[in-house]
Amino acid sequence: MALTVSPAELVAKAEHSARPGLLARHPTWERIPLGDVADVLNGFAFKSHSFNHDGDGLPLIRIRDVERGTTETYYSGSYEPQYLINPGDMVVGMDGDFRVSIWRGPTALLNQRVCKISIRDTKHYDQRFLLYVLQGYLDAIGTATSSVTVKHLSSRSLLQIPLPLPPLQEQHRIVEALEDHISRLDAAQEALRKSLSRTTHLRRSTIRRLLRGEGLPKPHDGDAVEEFNLGMQLPPHTQPWDLPSGWAWTTIGSLFRVYVGTTPSRKAPELWSGSVPWVSSGEVNFGRISSTREHISEAAVGNRDTRLHPPGTVMIAMIGEGKTRGQASILDIEAAHNQNCASIRVSETRVLPEYIYLVLEERYQQSRKASSGGNQPALNKSKVESIPVPLPPISTQRQIVTVVEEFTRTSNRCRLELEKTLAMAGQLKQALFSRAVVGHLVRQDPSDEPASILLDRILAKRETQGSKSKPRRAPRRPRDTNSSTAPPPPPSPASLPGPTTAVQQELPL
Repeated sequence: MALTVSPAELVAKAEHSARPGLLARHPTWERIPLGDVADVLNGFAFKSHSFNHDGDGLPLIRIRDVERGTTETYYSGSYEPQYLINPGDMVVGMDGDFRVSIWRGPTALLNQRVCKISIRDTKHYDQRFLLYVLQGYLDAIGTATSSVTVKHLSSRSLLQIPLPLPPLQEQHRIVEALEDHISRLDAAQEALRKSLSRTTHLRRSTIRRLLRGEGLPKPHDGDAVEEFNLGMQLPPHTQPWDLPSGWAWTTIGSLFRVYVGTTPSRKAPELWSGSVPWVSSGEVNFGRISSTREHISEAAVGNRDTRLHPPGTVMIAMIGEGKTRGQASILDIEAAHNQNCASIRVSETRVLPEYIYLVLEERYQQSRKASSGGNQPALNKSKVESIPVPLPPISTQRQIVTVVEEFTRTSNRCRLELEKTLAMAGQLKQALFSRAVVGHLVRQDPSDEPASILLDRILAKRETQGSKSKPRRAPRRPRDTNSSTAPPPPPSPASLPGPTTAVQQELPL
């Protein structure tokens, strides 16, 4: 659905409130509808049968491409040149989350539900200033837009946004200050993200080294895997890597019993009204399971020996297109599960469940690659049973689990601090925008041409040209796909709150 109140009404309400946020402005500034300083070009409904991902034709900017600045979709059909978007053009997504950005990708075509905004005269409004202030207004419109399915931004609402109008030189100073601060904040945020990524990679590297016996003290005399009932061992030519003395390569199926779950009939509500925890594959996500979203009855369990699994059972998800397939968890409770998971009864042996969990975590990518199937790759019971296990003596298993647990605790503390700092950087960026829109980020210069004179010049030029603000469309093209009727002219500046109104006099300096 679209906005049911005008942008001017939203701004007036915000200015009357104690916290206008990014809709505020300095009392010496004016306001002007976006349509008086910029043109809006709506994208075209290009035919989807000419879309491709093979690089044939021109890149096509769709809604999801606005914020990320790249596209994987190409269009190989005919087009009007006016729908070409060049690097540096400003684009806005008009469905869902209304986002504005500068296009950084190659020359591309503008698809429907995306629009281009072009400043008419840079002596009136700085495009970079528009980029920084516009998102706050789009967010306010998004919040005020009711929606049953997808929110819709109309060209009419976009053209009517009452932008803040500072003196032109002050616009330039604000942009320069913002770009300086934001560039440093962006660099700091990127460094923080890299540090977060390193903690994940370092944990994986640590587990990989430990499962190869690296960095561990030598085992005590007499420690060897003969204490376990190994069953089949892997022949030397099939072993993934060399192991220390006293270790052995075996498989999940040689060490443990493996079971596949089942799902009770959804058409029988009584089967879902019990107290037995029931695990879905989505809950198997590299962690411990101490509770479940759903429960089933005892009758739904059936054979408890094969369907109900004790604490210490290691589970692995067998189906899932995303990250799910191949992920593992440890049961802390007695539970049943669906047919998309396999239960590995580690608790029936002397092997540590936590150790097998680490093995499955380290071999996550290999397990996914081993999946079979066409449209939906999947593991199965035999493939789970064939997963290789580098098995050390029990004392070494304990050492490995202890080292990883200590490392994980330290790593989690580091990640928490990094995430807090990253959030603070985001808050600082928001604070910069807030100070910018109220004129507190840079100094006020008495020698600047007043905003009121700049407004008069803009209106005089508009009257001389006799233009009306509306979305531009190509000749002989279908009607505007962003609204059912042509948008009316935006309200005149006289109808918007002026710098001498009581509303603006109440704004804090």
